[in-house]
Parts: sequence; C-alpha cells; structure tokens
Amino acid sequence: MKLSELGEFGLINRIAPQFLDNLNEKVKGIGDDCAVMPFNENESLLITTDMLIEDVHFLCDKISPLELGHKSLAVNLSDIAAMGGNPHSAYLSIGIPRNTEVSWLDQFFQGIKVLADETKTLLLGGDTTKSIDRLVINIVVIGKADSTKVKYRSTAGPGDVICVTENIGDSGGGLKVMLENLDDKNDDDISYLIKAHHKPRPHLKEGQWLSAKTGVNAMIDVSDGIDSDIKRIMEQSKIGAKVNLETLPLSGALRRISGKFSWNPYEIAAATGEDYCLLVTIDKDKYLDLAEAFEKEFKRPLYKIGETRYLQSELQYYYNGKQVLLSKHGFDHFI
Repeated sequence: MKLSELGEFGLINRIAPQFLDNLNEKVKGIGDDCAVMPFNENESLLITTDMLIEDVHFLCDKISPLELGHKSLAVNLSDIAAMGGNPHSAYLSIGIPRNTEVSWLDQFFQGIKVLADETKTLLLGGDTTKSIDRLVINIVVIGKADSTKVKYRSTAGPGDVICVTENIGDSGGGLKVMLENLDDKNDDDISYLIKAHHKPRPHLKEGQWLSAKTGVNAMIDVSDGIDSDIKRIMEQSKIGAKVNLETLPLSGALRRISGKFSWNPYEIAAATGEDYCLLVTIDKDKYLDLAEAFEKEFKRPLYKIGETRYLQSELQYYYNGKQVLLSKHGFDHFI
C-alpha cells in the first residue's frame, strides 16, 4: 500500500496507538489540536506544532515575507485557540536556502514579531539550518489553559448544534485566485481574498470565551476545511454530522468572485480550509443563549451550519433540504 492510498489521517491513525499506550489519564496525546499535560493543580500545558514548506503550504513569489512570518505563527496560535488556551511561548526551527536575502529574513521575523507582540507570545528559541532549495518553517507553541475548561475533539454530543465563529471560504478563494493566475491588484474583492489566505487571524479570544461557557462541548480550528475538520470531531466523538450548505457564512467578496468566475462558493467554503476560525459543537438547549451572548461580545453572529447525529458515522450535506454530494473534499497532504 502506498502512502497516497493511506492518506494523512490514515497514517496518523496507523502510528498513533503505539504512542498512546500507558499515558497518564490526565495527558492528551496524538489526536487533538494540542497535546495537553498537567502543569499545576488548576492549569494544563498546551503544546502544538505546525510545519510550512515552500511550494506545499505557500508560494514565495505570491506571499510577502511579513505575511509569511505572520501566518507561520498564526496557524499554531489557532491550535491553542481551539483548546481554549492562552499562548505563552514559541520556538522556531527553520531551514533556509543559502541564497536567501537577509533583508527578506528581516521582514519575515518582523511578521512573527508583530503577531507575537499582539498575542503576548514570547519567541524563546529554536534552530536554524541550511535547506538545499526550499524554505522549511516549523514552529512549536506552548500555552496554558484552565484544566476544567480545555475543549477537545472527543466531547461532542449527539444533537449538538455545529457552529463556526467567522466567515469561511475566503482563504480558499484567495488560494484559488492565485493558483489560477486571476489575481488583479485593482480588484478589491480579489485583494481581500488573498489577504484572508496570507494573514489569518487566530481566534484566541473567541476560543477562551467559548471554552468558559457551559454547553460548549467540542472545538477544533478550521485548518483543513469543514469537510475534514468536522470528521475529526466525528471520529473522536463517535457521532455523525449534517451540514446545511446554504447556511455556511460566505463573505460578499467570495460570493461576487465566485459569480464572476462561475465557482461553487459553498464547495470552496466546505472543502478548502485555512480559514483558522473555530468549529464548535454546542448543546442544542444552550445554543440560542450562547449565540446571543457571543454576538453581544464579538459584534457578529455565532454561525449555525448544522448538527451532530447519534450513532451515524457519515457526514451528510444538504442544500435547501435536499441531500447533495461535494465533488471536492477537505485537504489531505498525501491524497
């Protein structure tokens, strides 16, 4: 069997069990946005890491070094947000081609510093090495959270309301624009979508707020697309899910550009990912009060997009009450 047949998550499921044996019951290992370890009587440490590789995760001729520095840290902070935590420190390992301009690196690190300062995240170390031909960036972030408030992928309940904390699909639209060479600097909608792809905002405040609320059961950040990320919750919580495509929150920019180029915006929103907002499941009896409080706190809706289902393993999509199939699915590195 080839890795392309197994897939990224099949590989994780294949190797994880041998490293999960004999873990302390208070330790969460492979299988969530962060590893979780007890820190003291009241708090837990959250540890996450993400790797970005040139020509796989980013295109150097399309993204500025400032934006790449920002994004490299943001994707890790998003994992901390998904567990309801506060970031503490970051550790950068980077493989750099020898012909890289020092001025480019200065701007890259400035991009990291601006977001680190905004989120009170300390860059405390890492490693630098030579890369033969492509830039390789890996960041580890350590955070902390109240042990009683950490949110996991495994704690969704049947009948939960599935929500997202922001519009989805903008990042995927920006990527599609670039890959199809449609980027036009004079088009405000295209510029908006590209910026959404290059400078995601980790939803740290939203994650901390939600994790403290009764009725919030499970959380994950939207990194690989709703189609992949809801399946991670389904697998860990042993439930099914239904998503209503017409309720996916789409920006005006994505709708207009999709109309201009005959794209399916709902498919982009569901399957492309890298939005880095939060996907949340909420007890159905608590949703209305929570949604009202969320909108009051953050000045935008907590968008309801579907519901979990009891003892069903499949993910089903509906559009205006009729079941539909997507032609594209969430991101997987090896498929």
